[in-house]
Amino acid sequence: MLALAAQENRILVTHDRRTMPRHFADYILHHSSPGVFIISQNVNVRVAIEELLFIRTASESEEWRNLIVEIPL
Repeated sequence: MLALAAQENRILVTHDRRTMPRHFADYILHHSSPGVFIISQNVNVRVAIEELLFIRTASESEEWRNLIVEIPL
């Protein structure tokens, strides 16, 4: 998933907070990533969408390069 998201220059959005941080750390040792947003499955869908829209309007995609962030912020 990380390679596909990077190939498409897209930030990966996932619920996988258990294994994704380790995979992400391994991935960025040798590759660049547009970033990863982890959203808990307990977060209301509306809240998740509002957070993603806020991030989209308040920042540039380059600010998230090679970062992994939990949402909501």
